[in-house]
Amino acid sequence: MKKHFLSTEDWSQQALQDLLNDASYLKQHPLQNHLAGKSIALLFLNPSMRTRTSFELGMQQLGGMAIVLQPGQDAWGIEFEPGVVMDGAPEEHIKEVAGVLSSYVDMIAIRAFPAFQDWSVDRLDHKIKGLAAHASVPVINMETIVHPCQELALMMTIQKHLKTVKRKKFLLTWTYHPKPLNTAVANSGLLISSKFGMDVTLLCPNEHYLLDAHYLAAAKAQCEAHAATFTVTHDIEAAYTGADFVYAKSWGALPFYGNVQAEFEQRKNYQHFIVDGSKMAMTNQAKFSHCLPLRRNIKATDEVMDADYCVALEEAENRLHVQKALMMHLMGQQLKTEE
Repeated sequence: MKKHFLSTEDWSQQALQDLLNDASYLKQHPLQNHLAGKSIALLFLNPSMRTRTSFELGMQQLGGMAIVLQPGQDAWGIEFEPGVVMDGAPEEHIKEVAGVLSSYVDMIAIRAFPAFQDWSVDRLDHKIKGLAAHASVPVINMETIVHPCQELALMMTIQKHLKTVKRKKFLLTWTYHPKPLNTAVANSGLLISSKFGMDVTLLCPNEHYLLDAHYLAAAKAQCEAHAATFTVTHDIEAAYTGADFVYAKSWGALPFYGNVQAEFEQRKNYQHFIVDGSKMAMTNQAKFSHCLPLRRNIKATDEVMDADYCVALEEAENRLHVQKALMMHLMGQQLKTEE
């Protein structure tokens, strides 16, 4: 029976650790032939650099083939809503897209950002769920309202530097950005750190910047399952003090979702949430990372990005290795390693 990778919430800690173990092996032994004759279709409804490169190259390094499609550009635009009269721009329904691609390839991956109009709609993640419902092959999430592949790369990086991660303090800090961004990476940061039993702290400017209640509740429950702590604070000094790993991301305030100008009236007051050397000095010699891309001297200073403790580039590289392990697992090809 097919298994999708839509969210790490659907996978156990041990299953995720198995992926990470194989990714560590693949990092040392990148060229394999485990997916010879296999193929994956990569559907990009939104731009990408790291995701596209790492998936396309990763499949090649495993002996398989990746086909990149950009609906609305080099492929027909896709309608995801059921029961609609298709008299708008989309030319093809997800039912046919999923059916056709499933007959051609062994896996389908999709990158589909929310519409940024109505969070009550976007939080349902209906695009990838629609694809998964109609596909007869495994579906991979390349970022929707969560970014589970980024989670794997993050945890691989954390484990490399902290070794034992349980009960280590993980700080997810909001940072300023000129415009409101997707909450996906922030949601995912909470999910993966709590899944592995870290003491999780969420730092944001005020209650408007709290993440969706679903992800707050999931993180809290997962922390409690590991006898770890989950803390939400608006106090910069308290958040950074004693942190073992600092992860930065900007996201939009959900109460102002879809109203860019009103949201900016909130965020313009919090440019001091930038990650700088003085904040990092409060930590327990923490490592710093970010999913990238990052606007220097907006989200984090040059001092931070160029410091030895910045592991953002390493995390970006690890996307390649974890995604190779993921594709192998979905195809039933788990490595027999001693990792």
